Parts: sequence; C-alpha cells; structure tokens
Amino acid sequence: MTSLAAPFPLLHGSELANRFALAPLTNVQSNPDGTLSDDEYAWLVARGRGGFGLTTTCAAFVSPAGQAWAGQLGASGDEHLPGLRRLAEGLRATGTRSSVQLHHGGRRADPAVSGVPTQCPWDEPERGAVALTTSGVEQVVEDFVAAAVRVERAGFDGVELHGAHGYLLGQFLDARHNQREDRYGGSLDNRVRVLLEALAAIRSATGPDFQLGLRLTPEGNGISLPEGREIARQVLASGHLDRLDMSLWDVFMQPRGEGHGGLLIEHFTDLPRHGAALSVAGRVLSAEDARWCLAKGADLVTVGTGAILHHDFAARALADPTFEARARPVSRATLADEHVGTAFIDYLAAGWKDLVA
Repeated sequence: MTSLAAPFPLLHGSELANRFALAPLTNVQSNPDGTLSDDEYAWLVARGRGGFGLTTTCAAFVSPAGQAWAGQLGASGDEHLPGLRRLAEGLRATGTRSSVQLHHGGRRADPAVSGVPTQCPWDEPERGAVALTTSGVEQVVEDFVAAAVRVERAGFDGVELHGAHGYLLGQFLDARHNQREDRYGGSLDNRVRVLLEALAAIRSATGPDFQLGLRLTPEGNGISLPEGREIARQVLASGHLDRLDMSLWDVFMQPRGEGHGGLLIEHFTDLPRHGAALSVAGRVLSAEDARWCLAKGADLVTVGTGAILHHDFAARALADPTFEARARPVSRATLADEHVGTAFIDYLAAGWKDLVA
C-alpha cells in the first residue's frame, strides 16, 4: 500500500512532500477589507510547519459581490497582494506547497458585508438575488482568472476553485434550479460549462509551474450522485487539473441517494485521472483513517477537524501509525496553543457541535 509519507508529483510545479493536505477551512480571521491578519497568518503557517504536504487557505472571494461572510480572506484586488505575498513567503519557508482557494458566494453571499446585491445563476426574490446575465457569467470567469493571476504574482504554488457546498460555481451545477436558457443552464453539459471555462482560462493565463485544483460536492445541493460522478469525470478529462478534492462530509459514508451501492468514496476512486491527484475529505481523524483512504484508491487525504485539533496532525500521523486526534470537546486554551485565533475559536464554538468546551 502507498505510504502516507510518499511524495506525490503533480502535473505542474513541485511535488507534494507527502499525502496530507490541509482542508480550506472557513476561519473568519481576516481583516474587514479581506486583507490578511496576523492570526490567519499564524494559523496557516503553523500547519505548514506541522507537516502538511499542501496547505490551502480558506475560501478567498474573487470579487466584492462574492464575499459571503465577515472576516473572509480576499483575492479580488491588489490591496490584498501584500498580505498574500507575506503568507506565500511564510508557507514556502516551512517546506509545504501552498494554494489559495478561490470562491464566490453567489446566492450565499452577504450583501450586508459586501455592499453589493446578491448574484446567482437564477432569480431568487426571497433572497434578493438577481440572475446573472450571460455577460455577467463571463465576468465571473474573468474574476476567477484575475484572482488566480494575482495569487500567482503573490508567490503561491497554485489555486483551488471552490465548486462545492452550494456556492456560486456549485450553484450552476444544481439541476433543480439552474434552468437558464443560455449556454450556462439546463443540460448537464451547459451547467458544467462555467467550471470548464474557468479552469481552461486560468490554465492559459498562468505559468507552466502553477498548480490548479478544484473542490467538488459528490451529491446534494441539487446534484445527484450520477451527475456528481460525471462532473468529476469531465473536469479530470479536461487535462487542466493537478488535483481534484472530493468533499465527502465523511469518507466512510454511503451515498445519500437511494439505489446506489457501496461507499460514496468508491464512486470516484475508479475514475480515470489523466495525471491529476484525487483527494478526499471528511472526518479523517487518525493515521489509520488516512491510510484507509489511500487503500481505497485516493492519492491525497484532506484533513479539516484534525488539523484544528493539532497544528501538526500530519507530522504526528507520519511519525506514529497509531496516532489519533485528541478527544473533543477541547478547551479554548488548547485551541489557542494550536495557533487557532480568538475569532476562529468563537466561530467554532458557535457553529461546530461538541468541538469547543
């Protein structure tokens, strides 16, 4: 079986030192204007020191209209460059590869925070959301490209597009609601088009060593499992990706939809990868859990909660095959010792069950 310590060569740029990736976790620690804060810098650089082969930021908004919460990191303007450059340099010094997750909230954006009306693939009056025009969708693609180029200028190894969890790119994939009559709605090929256009444009606009990832939801948010599998197949077949991260909620779970056998992870590990890495995320809390993911056919293991509980989760799991994350809930002092800032701790206490004592 492949070792968790085995390096993984990506199609572009430097290889990953091991099979562990930090999940792109919302941490609400950025400054109000989306610039990097000291707490967010400390949180991420500690994970780089903690042995993760890939360290990914939280979702960073690519345009003001896409900002979804207060304290969100930004990549939408050159005012964000100094902080991004500082973070890229700090991560590089730890030896980890670095990535910024690029994001647009769509119908889940917060106009009270952004100051911009909510944009969505369809009209949704109850949320005050107005459907993007065709040229508006094209502008969204341009915003993702401009943010990726900015991140490359800052010195990061790559970006990851946030296509999961019902945010804007994922909203286009929603078969229930995206019945647009232009080339971005209706059929699955039309609904996946914005993803493929953004990936192709970023690949074209960035250098040969820049790494490109994508995070997807396998099912839910208007995506059936067969369509989720087909979307994953198409983006892998595009040849643009270095890494596809499937956010499974729980790597051990069965599909939610009826009529689909096996485990959810098994519906994706058999897909042709065209040189890209397949990463899986969801309740990986021990070295044994991570080894199980590789045994099931994943190339990389994305860790969220475990990385909150231990800044050095990856290093511990690599050194000790019996390592398990500490029991929850944990004290605020314990989290502070793991370089989790006050704003992040407050967010976890309010929204994550049984994590903060």
